[in-house]
Amino acid sequence: MIKNLDKADCQLILRQNYIGHLGYIYRDRPFVIPITYFFKDNRIICYSGEGHKIIAMRKHGPITLEVSDITSVDHWQSIAVHGNYEEFEGSAAKALLHDFSLGIKDVILNKEHRDLNFISEFSAKIAKNDLPIVFVINIEDVTGKVRRK
Repeated sequence: MIKNLDKADCQLILRQNYIGHLGYIYRDRPFVIPITYFFKDNRIICYSGEGHKIIAMRKHGPITLEVSDITSVDHWQSIAVHGNYEEFEGSAAKALLHDFSLGIKDVILNKEHRDLNFISEFSAKIAKNDLPIVFVINIEDVTGKVRRK
């Protein structure tokens, strides 16, 4: 049976995961790509290099993030986060990237029980001011479904 998830269950799925699918519009076409994220304070923290998704989100702020846990056709849960793109620079970007790196480490340690070496790359980028583009999805709405048999 498929059921709707309430807001608390949707937020739990966001907290327990770190990979989603980002949906945005570029040149009047929908795109969906995988992205690493961290959920904190009712917003999704992400980063990226310059490219067509950043160009697209700067132009069309409304975006969607889909996150799923799928075990089988009869055992899954999926959420869609609808929100707006907001880009950060300078000390605000550094602080968000720091939150991202610490938060993602905890999520991966809890979910996959493995240590991460790439976290030091974030620290080095923060120290050298060699920041990627840091952005958040300011959440406006979250919906979700679950199926358990």
